[in-house]
Amino acid sequence: MKKRTHSRLSRKAGVTLIEMLVVVTIIALFAAIVGPRLLQRGDQARVVAAKQQISDLQLALGQYKLDTGIFPTQELGLGSLRIKPGGLEQWHGPYLVKDLGNDPWGHPYVYKYPGDHGDEPDILSYGADGQPGGTDLNTDVDSWK
Repeated sequence: MKKRTHSRLSRKAGVTLIEMLVVVTIIALFAAIVGPRLLQRGDQARVVAAKQQISDLQLALGQYKLDTGIFPTQELGLGSLRIKPGGLEQWHGPYLVKDLGNDPWGHPYVYKYPGDHGDEPDILSYGADGQPGGTDLNTDVDSWK
C-alpha cells in the first residue's frame, strides 16, 4: 500500500483565513476613504449637468421665441420645444435634438412663464431632494443665477 505524502509546496499554496481577513480589511478601509470622495464627484457632476441642460433649454427657448414671437406658456411647458403646439404656424422645431426629460436626479425641470426674474422664463431643478430650497446637493439649480 502506498502512502500519500503531501509536499510542503501544496500546503503553502493556499491562503489562510487570517490573510484573507487582512486583505478584506484593507479593501474595506480603502473603500471607506475613497468611496465618499468618488460619490461627491458624481454629485458635483450632476450639478454641472443640470446647469448645462438648463442652458440648452434656454437656447432652445430663445430659438422658439425667434420663430414664434412668444415663449411657450406655462401650460405648454418645455414639451412644446419638441412637439408643435396646435395653432402655432410659425413653429419650426423641434428645438431640441432629444428630449431632455428629467434633471440628473430624476426630477422634472420646473418651467415658469412668465418668470419671477425678468422677461425670460424661469427654469430650475430642485436638486437632489426634489424640493424647493436646500443646501449643498439639495440646492436649487436655476436659469437666473
